[in-house]
Amino acid sequence: MTRLVNNPEEFPAESIEGFADAFSNWVKPVYGGVVRSTKTPEGKVAIIVGGGSGHYPAFAGWVGPGMADGAVAGNIFSSPSGAQAYSVAKAAERGGGVLIGFGNYAGDVLHFGQAVERLRSEGIDARTLVVTDDVASASEEDHLKRRGIAGDLPTFKIAGAAAEAGLDIDEVVRVFDKANDRTRSFGVAFSGCTLPGAKEPLFHLEPGRMGVGMGIHGEPGVREDEIGTSDEIAQLLVDGLIDERPEGSDNRVVAIVNGLGDTKYEEMFVLWRDIAKRLRAAGLELVGKEVGEFVTSLDMAGVSLTLVWVDDELLKFWQAPADTPAFRVGNMAPAEVDDRQLNVTAEEVRVEQPGSEASQKLAGEVVSVLERIADLLHEKEPELGKIDAVAGDGDHGIGMARGSKAAVETARRLAGEGGGAATVLAGAGDSWSASAGGTSGALWGALLTAFGRVLGDEAGDANLAEAAAAGLEAVTRLGGAHVGDKTMVDAFVPAVRALQEQGDWRAATDAARKGAESTKDLVAKVGRARPLGEKSLGTPDAGATSLAMIFEVITDYLEK
Repeated sequence: MTRLVNNPEEFPAESIEGFADAFSNWVKPVYGGVVRSTKTPEGKVAIIVGGGSGHYPAFAGWVGPGMADGAVAGNIFSSPSGAQAYSVAKAAERGGGVLIGFGNYAGDVLHFGQAVERLRSEGIDARTLVVTDDVASASEEDHLKRRGIAGDLPTFKIAGAAAEAGLDIDEVVRVFDKANDRTRSFGVAFSGCTLPGAKEPLFHLEPGRMGVGMGIHGEPGVREDEIGTSDEIAQLLVDGLIDERPEGSDNRVVAIVNGLGDTKYEEMFVLWRDIAKRLRAAGLELVGKEVGEFVTSLDMAGVSLTLVWVDDELLKFWQAPADTPAFRVGNMAPAEVDDRQLNVTAEEVRVEQPGSEASQKLAGEVVSVLERIADLLHEKEPELGKIDAVAGDGDHGIGMARGSKAAVETARRLAGEGGGAATVLAGAGDSWSASAGGTSGALWGALLTAFGRVLGDEAGDANLAEAAAAGLEAVTRLGGAHVGDKTMVDAFVPAVRALQEQGDWRAATDAARKGAESTKDLVAKVGRARPLGEKSLGTPDAGATSLAMIFEVITDYLEK
């Protein structure tokens, strides 16, 4: 259990504060996490890594020359907000674009995706790097749907070295994709982890039992087995990985034994001995070897094995020098200190340049619409919560009410400061996401930002159909849902189609309402209701329902 705690709610923030002070030669704090405390060349691609806290050395421990430029730290096992990710990325960006790397978890996909949307709206080439190495979480055919676990280390190290070598953003993405495609991990857990302030671990295993295929957020595994000898566990892990040898690879591998937080190094050395013998017996050449704690899960007892099938290019970047608090390779020349002062508190969106007169007028219209949306969602909060509770956690109503209220407050402030439509909607989206939380908060934050990007801060002509299409594109790209999955997309797609074909918001609203109604007959395949998909039959999706309501508000306003 975690014993050195003041206020459990402040544990992640206090931990990152202490880390930044202890390793100030490498990092300095910024709102949302840390960035390098040394100077970085202009034009370099910035590599940002991150996720929830509780995984040290991942992710802050990897910030430094040769690896990451910054790390975003959320709450324990929780995705950072889009605002946190944006803050760290902006502090690290040097003109070559930004790549944000993380494990493949829904919250991370959405919130880091929102940060990418905001960076792009400012003209910064921003993209994501998603690690999918855990063989236990999806089939080989669905490799890109797998979770990211200890494969974070080699993929981020290789991508970081590629960026440090001066490759442009397209090339760094190509190198990362190759590394991710050739990386596989498999692990076992012997005990659950305990969250700060909690009295019991997240799961229990009977003595002599282990969870096979564990995650790194306290998940116990996809099945339970008896704990065998070290050599028997080595056989389980090795066999589970070499069966998935990537097509076209040769015999060279980087092998990593990762401890999850409460497994002694001496134990891991015994396991490495057994794993190494089996890998060599299988004809593999161990060109890289690591044993230690790299991606942990608080105090979980357990281990994982990661194999990266390398070629000359990947091996070069894996072996390239790196100097970070928790991972070092070779020797690097001393770097000059970066003495820039960074903001360590939440930073509000500000009007950097007033919008044109026409765009300021449009921004006023945006505020009026958002006020009406917030009023409606406050009124409909109980209804939306009741719908969501059938197969979800019942928080959709309160989340939408909180998000829209915060969006209005920020939009009013920015409009009053002379902001154009794009600036007002970007700020509103940021506040909606931060206040609403959850999947819908992230999606609505991205939707508003994308909508505003089309409207801009200069032109006064509102191409609302194009803006709505941009919002839909952001939602589908970040959420990954399609028509038929029982999400807001089932209402959004027909609404946008009607706008594009007929140019009429009343027709779009009718299409959205029909789309939302059709979700009664669907089983949820993604999103908050997926685990209880069958139970959702007969009830419309809450997200689709609220989107149709919002289309109604917009239409009524435009027809006034």
